Amino acid sequence: MDICIVIPARYGSTRLPGKPLREIRGKKMLERVSEIASYICKHNNSCNYVVATDHDDILDFCHGVGIPVAKTPENCKSGTERCLSALSELNISPQLIINLQGDNPLCPPHVIQCLINEWRNFKADVYTPCVRLSWEEYDCMREDKKITPYSGTTVLVNKSGYAMAFSKQIIPTVRDVHKAKSIFQCSPVSRHIGLYAYTYPALEQYFSLTSVCELECIEGLEQMRFLENGLSIKVVEVDYKGRRTTSGVDSEEDIKRVEAIIDEFGEFDFSSLQLISLE
Repeated sequence: MDICIVIPARYGSTRLPGKPLREIRGKKMLERVSEIASYICKHNNSCNYVVATDHDDILDFCHGVGIPVAKTPENCKSGTERCLSALSELNISPQLIINLQGDNPLCPPHVIQCLINEWRNFKADVYTPCVRLSWEEYDCMREDKKITPYSGTTVLVNKSGYAMAFSKQIIPTVRDVHKAKSIFQCSPVSRHIGLYAYTYPALEQYFSLTSVCELECIEGLEQMRFLENGLSIKVVEVDYKGRRTTSGVDSEEDIKRVEAIIDEFGEFDFSSLQLISLE
């Protein structure tokens, strides 16, 4: 296959044990994520998906509903490592691997498609999306950082669309906000969305790179390992097309938040979604 969407689904979670199998509006969270992956595969040639799990309950669930699944070791340190472990278990080496976390049931399908389209048109080792913040959103992020300074990641992008740095701080620093707002219609800040697509050589190389990279250690951001070692990350600017979303599900409160979004905007209607495939 050319493309493989890997869905890491770890059973153990301190705050929400067994979370891939938790129900969200009557449907298992993992099933929701799998439906997104399946939809993408139907719109791209030579594209498949697989759940990568460490637990027999998830394995049994996937077998029961016909979801492709691979068993991976419990000691995988990250979703990235679980992706590579699943590919090794299946003995496959796709050209592009998309890491779609199993706790991301609201991931917009068009965002995944944008990564695939970017891979087809621009050379890089890694592909990841971002959202350019409006000034109102920038102000909200600044206020949020006062309460939870390490929530939310920003990315600095060069003129060719490649990442220069990621940070838990707001980058670039806007020294004179009032002046900047009078000059620029939109803020210069891009919020990173934690979705990744890797070429197979880049994913394989990741684990042979220096295990302790200074900036990765300081920021607590694993993608900095790629940049510190000279690998390129293509950043794809996207938007949510008017639909609210949220990051990963890690608590009971997050489940309620996801259900509230589904109640407000409805389920993904896979029969009417518009994907622009550039095959």
